[in-house]
Amino acid sequence: MDAPPPKEDCLPFVRIAGYLEAMQLVAPRILAANIERGFLLLSDLGSQAYLMSVTEDPSSAAGLYADAMRAIETMQVNGSAYQALLPPYDEKLLRIELSLFHDWLCETHIGLQFSAADEARWQALCDLLVANALEQPQVFVHRDYHSRNLMHLTDNNPGLLDFQDAVEGPYTYDLVSLLKDCYVLWPAEQVRRWALDYHAMLENVHGAIADRATFLRQFEFMGVQRHLKAAGIFARLNHRDGKPGYMADIPRTLQYIVELGPRHAELNFIAGLINDKCLPALAPPT
Repeated sequence: MDAPPPKEDCLPFVRIAGYLEAMQLVAPRILAANIERGFLLLSDLGSQAYLMSVTEDPSSAAGLYADAMRAIETMQVNGSAYQALLPPYDEKLLRIELSLFHDWLCETHIGLQFSAADEARWQALCDLLVANALEQPQVFVHRDYHSRNLMHLTDNNPGLLDFQDAVEGPYTYDLVSLLKDCYVLWPAEQVRRWALDYHAMLENVHGAIADRATFLRQFEFMGVQRHLKAAGIFARLNHRDGKPGYMADIPRTLQYIVELGPRHAELNFIAGLINDKCLPALAPPT
């Protein structure tokens, strides 16, 4: 790993890799380090990401995702010893992330100007999503737990990558990152079954937690926050960083929110905005 110190701080990666190894999860081991110059020598987890495996063989998803959910459980249970050492996923960070959708996708990319009424509806939505995140049990959160960052290994799946931004945050965050992935789409009923499998797994470990309906609502609203953030990041990568490749992933990412609209009246504004303004603007020219 070459992480030039003026641009990257590799200390969080080194520290969190140690936490994950102590939890008996698979992450790159630090074999040698020159922190001052930003060089790390890491063990190799191969080149077969989950995304490649499930694209080549969708039937492999059942076993791979079961492994990935067990790894989330391990992070949440064994990670309790380390979560207080992580930055908090607090209100300030949650609101900054939500602003990315407003500022970079809506305003910068689409040229959409919110009316005063729309701005009030947007702020009410942000309040709802922030409250949903902060009211959940707070755990060790990988924060970028999806099919491109999970490596398919010969055993002890998955191998974990890109964990340097880990935080102490909501217990549904990594689950929604995995199951409502920006890069691969699973049928909604399959996602629901997987989410409830995880709920049952947590109950076996912790005893009574939120009931199934409450858990699914927490999970779905957490997904709205993450997908708004991701869509904004993809637009920022295009406009600020000259990386347009992620723009094609925005419609899939935002469609998750549109699909929730009929089930949650609180999401009518954002689902309508996405469906009526964002998705048409993102459609390729005919």
